Amino acid sequence: MGREDEIIKERLRKLDELKKQKINPYPNRYEKKQDVSECLKLKLNTKVKTAGRIMTMRLLGKIAFGKLNDSSGNIQLVFQDKTTPKKDFEFFKKYIDSGDFIGIEGEIFKTKTGEHSVLVKKLELLSKSILPLPEKWHGLTDKEERYRKRYLDLIINPEVKEVFDKREKIIDVIRELLKNKGFKEVDTPYLQPVYGGASAEPFKTHLNALDIDLFLAISPELYLKRLIVGGYDKVFTIARNFRNEGIDRWHNPEFTMMEYYAAYENYEYHMKFTEELFDYLRKKLNIKETIEYQDKKINLKTPFKKITFRDLLKKEIGIDIDKDNTFEKLKKEIENKKIQGVNIKDCHHYGALLDELYKRVVRPRIIQPTFLTNYPVELIALAKRNEKDNTKINSIQLIIDGAEIMKAYDELNDPFDQEERLKEQAKLLRQGSKEAMPMDEDFINALKIGMPPTAGYGLGIDRLVILLTNQASIRDVILFPFMKPEEMKEKKE
Repeated sequence: MGREDEIIKERLRKLDELKKQKINPYPNRYEKKQDVSECLKLKLNTKVKTAGRIMTMRLLGKIAFGKLNDSSGNIQLVFQDKTTPKKDFEFFKKYIDSGDFIGIEGEIFKTKTGEHSVLVKKLELLSKSILPLPEKWHGLTDKEERYRKRYLDLIINPEVKEVFDKREKIIDVIRELLKNKGFKEVDTPYLQPVYGGASAEPFKTHLNALDIDLFLAISPELYLKRLIVGGYDKVFTIARNFRNEGIDRWHNPEFTMMEYYAAYENYEYHMKFTEELFDYLRKKLNIKETIEYQDKKINLKTPFKKITFRDLLKKEIGIDIDKDNTFEKLKKEIENKKIQGVNIKDCHHYGALLDELYKRVVRPRIIQPTFLTNYPVELIALAKRNEKDNTKINSIQLIIDGAEIMKAYDELNDPFDQEERLKEQAKLLRQGSKEAMPMDEDFINALKIGMPPTAGYGLGIDRLVILLTNQASIRDVILFPFMKPEEMKEKKE
């Protein structure tokens, strides 16, 4: 029998003994009057009643120590002979283990070493822990195990909780700024009969009640535009998107985005909003102008640098997309220049090849915050063409350290142009392109009712949090990232 098995056996024995003594090891409620962090601020001799998880214990004969943890922090507990009632002292020594939840009453005092502590006068078991916690120094260090068992990760590695506390504050600040600007928060459906709004392969499911197939939302875009048609001037949602794509540092099948749509505005509004948002986040969250991010220094001072898509490719790899404006021409130029890392064989049309070239080769070279403008029309099927050059669209993207943080553009509101582009997307879908969009007749009908000039915006919440909390992966900022099931992992091993 291993050490862990022996620990579990002993805890089960204690549990059985408690039940025989008619002591409920899992009571319904406890009247907690102070959080641990409050206890740390109270004056000496103040009476307290608090609760939490016992993280560590030291039994030293006539005195015992325990570290009590709750969501606000840690405090030391002291059980002392002749000061702590004998029955409570004995109960602590005999039945309490690290990992147990307990409620205590006592007084604030300082130990000889000057540590702010609670001298325990009353003890109650609130939940008996059966499985032992990982050891502090030798325990939960495997990254995959930490993601898979986030509940243990949060217990053992308190700095993890700080990341998610900051994530909540970042979302609060974004929501606050949008509402200050008059945006209305709305909900859009996650289950959709026709998916759209992005270039992505969807997850498919089935509704038994109506015997129809449905798709998990890849974007809330087409529903938010319907609301603009319906009379809203400014709407936003902070929503989950679901995309059946690869899993890597920047991608999880389920992720969070903020999307807004502003009637009567254009893509330049998005640049102003983005810079204002970063200034607002820095002010509200006390973020420095230059931050450390994965061994790089990122300067968040606004205004950010701006460059067109065409000029970026000319500068970085010497390709002019105004000249290499067909699939064959672009393919030939990539081969002539011997550009590595581009998967040409899986690209079946000009837009796909251009996107592959940009994402694999050019975008990773952008480190400091940079606005990338005027994408080729082939890359975004829902955006309005540029007034001076109809081969480009009025788009804007913020790139930081090779990652797309936000994407926005003037929304296409010409129903006939939109219909033709969606027909082309539907054709690509039939030809086997998994990321093309289907035709959405109802959306076209909405545009025929009439949509005003509108600017649409998408912000990757997870990626922004990665940046502002200096994390290595999207899995570090999602509480429950997608993980390969245990049985699949075991088979592989």
